[in-house]
Amino acid sequence: MIIIHAFLKVEPIHRNEFLEQAKKVTMPSQEEEGNISYQFFEDPEQPNEFVFIEKWKDQAAITYHEQTSHFKTFVSNVPGLLREPLHVELFEAAARQ
Repeated sequence: MIIIHAFLKVEPIHRNEFLEQAKKVTMPSQEEEGNISYQFFEDPEQPNEFVFIEKWKDQAAITYHEQTSHFKTFVSNVPGLLREPLHVELFEAAARQ
C-alpha cells in the first residue's frame, strides 16, 4: 500500500474555489479500483491549510489515477489558488492481512 499526504496552503480569497475543486476530485478518486482511501481535511489551527490523505493499492493505481480527467483538472486548476507550492509526502506501508 502507498500512502500520500499532500499539503496545500490556500489563499483565503480562493478558499471556496479550492473547496469546489477538492470535492470534484475526491469522489471520483474514491471510486477508482486501486484506491483504498481518499480524503481531505483542513487544519483546525490553521485556516485554509489542507491535507489530502490518500491510500493506494500500489504504484499502478497511482499511475492510473494521475491519468484521469478529474485528477488532471485538479492539478491544472489548483496551483493558482495556493499561496505556496504544495508539499507531498509519500509512504509505503504493509497492508493488514
